[in-house]
Amino acid sequence: MNAVNQSAVRTQDEEFHSSWNIQDTIQDSCPHTFESLLNTPSSPVGEPQNPLPEAALQDLPDRIRAAVKLVGWTKLMPVQCRAIPYLLARRDMLIQARTGSGKTGAFLLPMVERLDPAVPTCQALILVPTRELARQVWQEAETLCGEVGLRHAVIYGGVGYGAQIDALREGAHIVVGTPGRILDHLLKRTLSLDHLEMLIFDEADRMLSMGFYPDMKQIQRHLPGRKLHTSMFSATFPDFIQRIAREFIRTPEFLTLSQDHVHVTDTEHAFYTVPGMEKDRTLVRIIEIENPASAIIFCNTKSRVRYVTVVLQQFGYDADELSADRSQKEREAVLERVRKGTLRFLVATDVAARGLDIPNLSHVIQYEPPEDIEGYIHRAGRTGRAGATGVALSLVSELERFTLDRIAKSYEIDMQERREPSVADVEAVVAERVTTLLEARLRNRDKLKTERSQRFVTLGRSLAENEDESALIAMLLDDYYQQTLHAPVPQAGQPPPVSIKVKPNVGRPRRAKEMKDRGREGRSRSSRPKRQRS
Repeated sequence: MNAVNQSAVRTQDEEFHSSWNIQDTIQDSCPHTFESLLNTPSSPVGEPQNPLPEAALQDLPDRIRAAVKLVGWTKLMPVQCRAIPYLLARRDMLIQARTGSGKTGAFLLPMVERLDPAVPTCQALILVPTRELARQVWQEAETLCGEVGLRHAVIYGGVGYGAQIDALREGAHIVVGTPGRILDHLLKRTLSLDHLEMLIFDEADRMLSMGFYPDMKQIQRHLPGRKLHTSMFSATFPDFIQRIAREFIRTPEFLTLSQDHVHVTDTEHAFYTVPGMEKDRTLVRIIEIENPASAIIFCNTKSRVRYVTVVLQQFGYDADELSADRSQKEREAVLERVRKGTLRFLVATDVAARGLDIPNLSHVIQYEPPEDIEGYIHRAGRTGRAGATGVALSLVSELERFTLDRIAKSYEIDMQERREPSVADVEAVVAERVTTLLEARLRNRDKLKTERSQRFVTLGRSLAENEDESALIAMLLDDYYQQTLHAPVPQAGQPPPVSIKVKPNVGRPRRAKEMKDRGREGRSRSSRPKRQRS
């Protein structure tokens, strides 16, 4: 083929020093934490030093062309033309492409050529952040790879293991899954990566923001002790994503589309049409759906800043305000937390936020549009800095929408309208996140704790079956979710929370007040049978 000749492939294979060897990684790397990686300076990932030409459909190997013909494609999409030659040449890449740009085909089509159907084991592992994306990628793999004899399995949490184990036992060549459930199968030895050839991280930025880093580091320990071809795909590669990428790829190369298609510095602009009296609850639902790593929420008045801050705090979010009503010392303390990454949500007026330079700000949310059209640009410009892609969201009433339309027209902004998220939307997203968190926690419990928890299986089943009592389970899940995902980040030098240790009362009967009734009506302390003295 013209784009990627055989000698180039052999050269890349022989000089394949950019992939990481798992043994070297374990021995050489210091024990990083996710937080330390966020604040570790590093140089940005560079463009390919030896760039490969774009591939046309007619340049690709016969097996790929046959697969493309079966699905009815007449040409490749831009990201596929650019990325496929590098993946065929086994070069470790960070590939930036927007959702819907054809990136899934960009990493599936090289698998058609590189994987061996005669070897009935996992040769390609695709890690994704959500079960919905897992199913989507799996369906596309079935379409593109099924006719060439490649079997595939989809693996994610919240469902039973039986069907997944059966698919793996049948010899799935391509495995698509979420990190937590993939790790479960590795620990259960129902999945082996001994013959793995390709490792793909899809939507890498979302995976990291959703907290999959510890699971991925554990998965790393199960990878074969040899050179492995690894690539990451994402809509954005801010600095912290690039730093974390180096934990999995020794010397990655960065590939983005031409300026006619995608810019790393692009900001996504979107709005929701919301009645004024419903903005507070809508804001909460948007935060749950978007799950921003960090955000500034703009309001037009000091009183509105105060109101929004209180609403977010009462819902359990790590939020604080910046307004002219606060003392200089208080404002400096808030800004210091923002810059250190220990404050997730900052609510502010335009005046208070003027001149702020906050790195790695993922979202700007406008609770109401600015009073002048230039203000929108200043607000939206707070995100999408330092080589990152940001998101600028606006909540507007029907009347305020005219102002937003005028802003979009004046600055030629592609302003996308989004459907207001419903309670059901939030429930689905939160259910998936808490399931992932709980499965990870269960995985890390020792045998004694697992045995101890069996005491509550019957009670849990009873509570779940009783509609009135199920509120207790919902309360516990809510508390766990909020404390895990939305609790304030501890500041440096801050003492850890004091834990109260109670000496075990081994060998002695419990006191009556320690034996409180657990939900049984009509049983007071005085009605309990008296203890028999020996």
